[in-house]
Amino acid sequence: MPDSRILPPSAPSGLKRKLTGQAWWPWLKRGLTTVFFGLMGYLLVSQARAIEWDKVLSSLQNYPLSASWGAVALAAASYLLYSCFDLLGRHYTGHALRTPTVMTLTFVSYAFTLNLGSVVGGVAFRYRLYSRLGLALGTITRVISFSMLANWMGYLLLAGLVFSLQPPALPESWKIDAAQLRVIGVLLLALALAYLGACAFSRQRSFSLRGHAIELPSLRLASLQMAMGAANWLLMSGILFVLLQHRIDFFSVASVLLLAAVAGVITHIPGNLGVLEAVFVALLSHRMPQHELLAGLVAYRVVYYLLPLLIASAIYLVMEARAKQMTRAAG
Repeated sequence: MPDSRILPPSAPSGLKRKLTGQAWWPWLKRGLTTVFFGLMGYLLVSQARAIEWDKVLSSLQNYPLSASWGAVALAAASYLLYSCFDLLGRHYTGHALRTPTVMTLTFVSYAFTLNLGSVVGGVAFRYRLYSRLGLALGTITRVISFSMLANWMGYLLLAGLVFSLQPPALPESWKIDAAQLRVIGVLLLALALAYLGACAFSRQRSFSLRGHAIELPSLRLASLQMAMGAANWLLMSGILFVLLQHRIDFFSVASVLLLAAVAGVITHIPGNLGVLEAVFVALLSHRMPQHELLAGLVAYRVVYYLLPLLIASAIYLVMEARAKQMTRAAG
């Protein structure tokens, strides 16, 4: 089992004591907390203002209840699955945190990642919460890396298959066509298979990257990692498929969702819509009315982004309150 202690534990704890002992520390902490929740409020308002509410709201009023509850069930399944990603990291690093604790922490992190970005949710939250639970920095780094790798290796596998076998037709104004997208799909699939090959056949199992020890997982663990990541992308596609009321086939919905994940890198999206909305409108508005398509995407934002964010915020506040109580009791 790889060594999880990259840095001596006295270094971060000593630095923490110096910081928390400063007179300005409580004010800085309160200020950062205020800014953080203010940012969440701004996020909710800005997302709401980006939508044409007249036609979209009229479409939402006629939304079938079965589609809404089906999407909620799939969203719950997706979050449950993603919450298991850090359990793979626990197996990989060998730390001893309990399963409910790890899954709750991962759920909170994932909700904030989707809404505020990976730096805040995927990294900052995990470091903060895991360090409070006593994990060494090196262990936290490797858990985070392994979890994120599961998501993106699953993406490489699924996107590679979709783009190489049946890429979606792209608008002429984009800087890439279907043939180029097929080549990208082959490359993505090759990267996914290369990772599995390295885990299966590489004789050198341990590497060093910027002072961190990296050890290749077993082929079985890497395959489970990739399968879970791909399954989560399929669940996300299923949510959109249900919210679009089955009016667009599942394969098309999945391919456009996968494309939207990289569209911001390979093309410039005009207008005030988000990347996800812009890509869906550009590629699928000829298959159903634009306002109905946007209504489904708004529902997706609510079901998969905003509702979990509200739940995660409440859980995080409870975790913070308990941490403060434990600190006072220890003092």
